[in-house]
Amino acid sequence: MGKLEANKLQKRNSILDTAFNLFTTKGVSKTSIAEISEKAGIAKGTFYLYFKDKYDIRNRLISHESSKLFQAAADDLHSYINKKKAEDSEFEPCFEDQIVFIANHIIDALNNNKTLLTFISKNLSWGIFKEALTTNVAASDINFRDVYYKMIDSAEIELEDPEIMLFLIVELVSSTSYSAILYQEPADINTLKPHLNKTIKAIIREHTVKKSL
Repeated sequence: MGKLEANKLQKRNSILDTAFNLFTTKGVSKTSIAEISEKAGIAKGTFYLYFKDKYDIRNRLISHESSKLFQAAADDLHSYINKKKAEDSEFEPCFEDQIVFIANHIIDALNNNKTLLTFISKNLSWGIFKEALTTNVAASDINFRDVYYKMIDSAEIELEDPEIMLFLIVELVSSTSYSAILYQEPADINTLKPHLNKTIKAIIREHTVKKSL
């Protein structure tokens, strides 16, 4: 990477980090582009070289943070499967169990990062969700949509509206985590987890068209 590109990347990351800190402490509506620019140490005009407006950077932050959550969960799932296969060569987790594993991993991560939980839960929407599935904000981000469809293909199942199904699961996990982790309503997250897992599996079964024999 050349010096110019490195400088651009540094500025972009500085803007992202600054915006995330302001959004999670003050809220998106109370944060201005001028304030982001000032705290990031750039001219206001420079901001627009990287982002259209503060909602653009909000969406990209959600995409980036969501990608990191999915990446960590997918990595742990892969390690778990390899470990189990080393113990039993015929071990093969079903699609439902893999999605539940990822959901629980993300819940645990959000439980340990309540600031991120609040930020994502308050700003999640269908459009942002679809962008988060496919947009790589950083070079290390994963395209979770590709990972998701590979899981479906490996499980040899056919799903009706798989992206809508995934969004319903994400909404369920996000809203349930928000209430249970922050307010212990209607119970603490560990009490709710078994019920949440059953509901996730029920959503998957409802969207399953057929399974290859």
